[in-house]
Amino acid sequence: MHRIDIGIDLGTSNVRIYMRDKGVVINQPAVVAYETKSKKIIAVGIKAKKMLGKTPEGIEVVRPMMHGVISDYSLAERMIKAFVKNAMQKRKIWGRPNICVCVPREITEVEKRAVEDIVCRTGAKQVFVLESPMAAAIGSGLDIMETYGHMVIDIGGGTTDIAVISAGGISEGRSIKVAGDDYTEALIRYVKRKYNILLGDLSAEEVKCEIGAVYERKSNPSFEAKGKNLLNGLPVRVKITSQETVEAFEEVTTQIINAITGVIEAAPPELISDVAREQIVLTGSGSLLYGMDKLIFAKTGIKATVAENASEAVAEGAGTAGDYIMIQDEQHD
Repeated sequence: MHRIDIGIDLGTSNVRIYMRDKGVVINQPAVVAYETKSKKIIAVGIKAKKMLGKTPEGIEVVRPMMHGVISDYSLAERMIKAFVKNAMQKRKIWGRPNICVCVPREITEVEKRAVEDIVCRTGAKQVFVLESPMAAAIGSGLDIMETYGHMVIDIGGGTTDIAVISAGGISEGRSIKVAGDDYTEALIRYVKRKYNILLGDLSAEEVKCEIGAVYERKSNPSFEAKGKNLLNGLPVRVKITSQETVEAFEEVTTQIINAITGVIEAAPPELISDVAREQIVLTGSGSLLYGMDKLIFAKTGIKATVAENASEAVAEGAGTAGDYIMIQDEQHD
């Protein structure tokens, strides 16, 4: 067995780091604030995210990851180093760690190499790269080595990874660049179009987390968000209902559902019959939107269940994937 000391879910919205025997020790927004002239890092993670839309001239707040891949190599490297250094302080054993990092299924070899190189630079002894849906399956407790069909849908911040898994491999899968962040952007567009009010990213995300839904609720809770009136530029509050978020999210939700049905149609019938008996497993923060499991059942006829550790499943899977990685290495030898 390969011993994995640290598992990293290098997400577009959040970076989660799992440490052997300690669980998830880092869960921070993948955001960096820096001075534009000197390139000096001012803040990383939660502190940087709080600065979104509030910085003076000369300071930028950015996400170095876009759709699960690195968009700014230098900032991504410094962000990951800061998170890994923080995690290492919680580690009792000295020495360079073995790190497993997750990437979306359909990224290029160049993009995969960039992630591997950055993680190497954190001082890792050995770096393993694992596809996100496989990590999600391991982290949610599925037995991926049995010759039985399992289906995992990981809805992260920047990508949605869908995979039918059997006998330690992905039989059919797809990764689309549509996920949680697209729901936030869709809500901003909806409120702007309907009310002539502009919501900031943080306000829209708050609405999404509090009352966001992709399937109609029996009750219809509302949430008051702060925004800016586009007619006069003054601050204003707007009451948004859960039903309105269903409408706002419809286009994004349709893209995800179409990708899911596409994978189901392309997968072998024997494996899909297994999945129908077993249920689809949902992971990632995007799966926590109200009604995601209900909507998938309504559209596919296959029951879906949200993993108990949905947000942390990929990081946990990366940190506990030693047995799987060893078997994969033996098969390639």
